[in-house]
Amino acid sequence: MTCIVGLASEGKVYMGADSAGASEWTVRAVRSSKVFKVGPFIIGYTTSFRMGEILQYHLEVQPQDGESDHRYMVCQFAEAVRKALKEHGFAKVENNVEEGGIFLVGYHGHLYSVDDDFQMTEMADGYDACGGGKEFALGAMRALEEMSPEKRIKRALEIAAFFSGAVMPPFHILSG
Repeated sequence: MTCIVGLASEGKVYMGADSAGASEWTVRAVRSSKVFKVGPFIIGYTTSFRMGEILQYHLEVQPQDGESDHRYMVCQFAEAVRKALKEHGFAKVENNVEEGGIFLVGYHGHLYSVDDDFQMTEMADGYDACGGGKEFALGAMRALEEMSPEKRIKRALEIAAFFSGAVMPPFHILSG
């Protein structure tokens, strides 16, 4: 379990992640960060540490070539993710349905949620979360709208950690 929180504000994306590594009844802090930059993208992941490693070290996305940001994310980014996860043994195929994992990605001031079917969703209110602490973090993000982006994300992660045993500090926050 985990908690990833993202916010698009004034042309920038801010993203934060906790450090929980959970296995059955054991939760420990991991050294690696679940939020990182790959080229022009900020990525924060849940689902699997292996998936995060593939996204961080194997993802290769063609440069944007004139299409809209959303079209680029759907047609180039999502397809590059599918390819990387498949080539490195993470994607699952069951009943002819390919499945990846869940993560947030920031690009050109937009925040997208990527579901395990590779769909790209951009929420109208500019923020989103994923992982076991998602609901707590979303409630906090709504309640803390007057705070600066970094403080808002840090506080949302703290609140998620207070209510969820699968979310824990230290917290890592990036922007771009």
